[in-house]
Amino acid sequence: MAHLLFRLRHVTDEEAMEVRQLLEEHGFDVYETQAGFFRLGVDAIWLRDPAQQDDAEAVLARYQAERLAKVRREHEEALAGDDAPTLWRRFMARPLQVTLVIVAVLMIALLTLLPFVGLAR
Repeated sequence: MAHLLFRLRHVTDEEAMEVRQLLEEHGFDVYETQAGFFRLGVDAIWLRDPAQQDDAEAVLARYQAERLAKVRREHEEALAGDDAPTLWRRFMARPLQVTLVIVAVLMIALLTLLPFVGLAR
């Protein structure tokens, strides 16, 4: 029976391609599924051969540990070089979008709290 090896939801295209290449290089028998139009399925990479499960999971764990170290290093370099994204930098890059998001958050908070304000009177 097939084993769910790697979920592709919320994964960047770059990472998904790296995982596909890694699994192909190691010769694992895998296939992919898509969630479909209504998103009822699962975007994932599945392993066909259960005998390969431990090896495939070990390869993926090693890859994810390396990727985590790389991403953390890049983030720390961005913080040290003062290039890390901040709210002010995002506002300067897209002022209309940031303003609309802040207004939307405030409107949702107001609509959520409005019934409780009415009860307090």
